[in-house]
Amino acid sequence: MSSRPMRNILVTGACGQIGSELTMALRERYGNEHVVAAGHRTPPPDDVRDSGPFVYLDVTDRQALEEVVEQFQIDTIFHLAAVLSAVGEQKPDVAWRVNMNGLYNVLEVARTRSLTRVFCPSSMAVFGPSTPKENTPQETILSPTTMYGITKVAGELLGNYYVQKFGVDVRGLRYPGIISHKTPPGGGTTDYAVAIFYDAVKYRRYTCFVREDTVLPMMYMPDAVRAAIELMEADFRRLTRHADYNITAMSFSAGELAREIQKHIPDFVCEFQPDFRQAIADSWPRSIDDSVARTDWGWRPAYDLPAMTVDMLNALQTRYQQGQL
Repeated sequence: MSSRPMRNILVTGACGQIGSELTMALRERYGNEHVVAAGHRTPPPDDVRDSGPFVYLDVTDRQALEEVVEQFQIDTIFHLAAVLSAVGEQKPDVAWRVNMNGLYNVLEVARTRSLTRVFCPSSMAVFGPSTPKENTPQETILSPTTMYGITKVAGELLGNYYVQKFGVDVRGLRYPGIISHKTPPGGGTTDYAVAIFYDAVKYRRYTCFVREDTVLPMMYMPDAVRAAIELMEADFRRLTRHADYNITAMSFSAGELAREIQKHIPDFVCEFQPDFRQAIADSWPRSIDDSVARTDWGWRPAYDLPAMTVDMLNALQTRYQQGQL
C-alpha cells in the first residue's frame, strides 16, 4: 500500500453537518482550489460556495461521480454523503440506496482509478442492544436495529473488503454524536444535543426528544474534523484497523447537558418528551473505548462538556445578535 500524498480532494456531502466544516478545514490545509465540495440538493453554505469549487452531485449516479473525478483529477475522496438515523427510519429505502449504493460507487471509482485514499465515516449506530453499553470495545458485537446502523456495518465490511481484496486505502471512524453550531440538525438521533443550544439561545426553552437520563457518547465538531484529517494523514503501516476505528470525546446525559447550559443561561428551561428516537438512543453505547485509535495514530480529543458548551453558546449568541439564527 503506497503512502502517496493527497493532492486533489473531493468531499461528498459537503453541505452537511460534518462536510461543511471539513471542507473548509481541508481547503485551509491543502489549498482552496484542491478541495472540491459536492452537495446533492441543499444549497452550500456561503463560505463553502465562495472559497473553492462546488458541484451538485448524486453519489448514486456512478457516471456523474466519474465525471467529477475526471474533471478535477481527484485522487482522494472524503465520502460524507449519507442519510442519517432518524430520517433513515422514516425512509429506509432511501437510506439503503444512498448509503450503500453511494459508497459502492465511491469504492469502485477508487478501485478503477487507483485513487490515493478514501475516507468513509462510520458511526456508533453500528452497535446495538446486545453490544456492551459501557466502554464499548473496538472488537464487539455489531447488532444495529436501524437501517442507518445496518448500512454502516455493511459499509465497514465493504471498506475493509476493498482494502484486503483490491488494495484500496479505505479509512473510517465510528463517530459518536457530533455537536456543532455552523449547520442546523440534519436528521440524526443525537440532534437533540445540537438543537438544545439553538433553542436555548433563541427561546430559552427546549423540548428534548429523549429522556433526561439518556447518556450517549458525543464529540464537538472541531475534534471530529481533526480526527478525520489526522487519520487520513497517518502512515498506513501504523494502522491496525481500516474502516472502523472507535473514537469518542465525552459522554453525558441529556439532563447534564441542560444543566451545563443553565450555568450560562440561568432562565433556560428544558422539558423531556421522548419520541421514537428514544428507542434508537437506548440501543447505542453510553461510553466507548477508543484506545486503539489513540495507540495507532495518536488520537486525543481537545474538548470536554464545559469547554464545548462555552464555545457553542458564544458562537450561537453572536449569530443570534447578528440576526443569523
